[in-house]
Amino acid sequence: MASDHDTDRRAARVTAPSTATQARDTLRDAILRGEYLPGERLVEAQLCERLEASRFNVRAALQDLAAEGLVEVQRNRGAHVRKVSMAEAVEITEVRMVVEGLIAARAAERVEPDQATELDEIGVLMRRAVEAGEYRRYSDLNVRLHALIRQIAEHRTADRIVETLRGQLVRHQYMLSLLPGRPQTSLPQHERIIAAIRDHDPKAAEGAMREHIASVIEALRGMDHFGPA
Repeated sequence: MASDHDTDRRAARVTAPSTATQARDTLRDAILRGEYLPGERLVEAQLCERLEASRFNVRAALQDLAAEGLVEVQRNRGAHVRKVSMAEAVEITEVRMVVEGLIAARAAERVEPDQATELDEIGVLMRRAVEAGEYRRYSDLNVRLHALIRQIAEHRTADRIVETLRGQLVRHQYMLSLLPGRPQTSLPQHERIIAAIRDHDPKAAEGAMREHIASVIEALRGMDHFGPA
């Protein structure tokens, strides 16, 4: 009998990607949404059916995702969703701290009035979400804020790096979002980032972003200390 998880996957089947790029993007999105768990085997025949793609294109997609660090392909063992240890998660986040600091500084240099208004609106919504205890809503707004900052910065290389690194950290970021008191800690950090970008202060924006990511690193290390991921 098929499990609920398998049923959900069949229901989520998409209209046939005909290329390796489309198969890759669809599979990446499924992994990032948590439809495939860390360590879970990715069976080519099942992926061909779900993605409605050829075995050649599925294999090419898996190789691309392996290069991004989302998938691990082993000889004679097939492909699995790659597990990221807490120690590696900390290292990845240290790299993110540098790159996202650069992005925030560039955003402060380029921000337009309408974009500054949107940043302020997200900040208000984040504060309301925290005050209402709507932490999943806050987490969604967090993702939206960082995406908008990258959009404002228009630094394509840095954006690609962050997207790749973020994909490897999805599971840890989800766990982090559930830590008691975490939204209350990160909210003022995000508000300082917003203020610095809105005020066209690249140095302050970079400093505020690096301070925020450093706080994420500290929280990750605390999670590793108190229990397994």
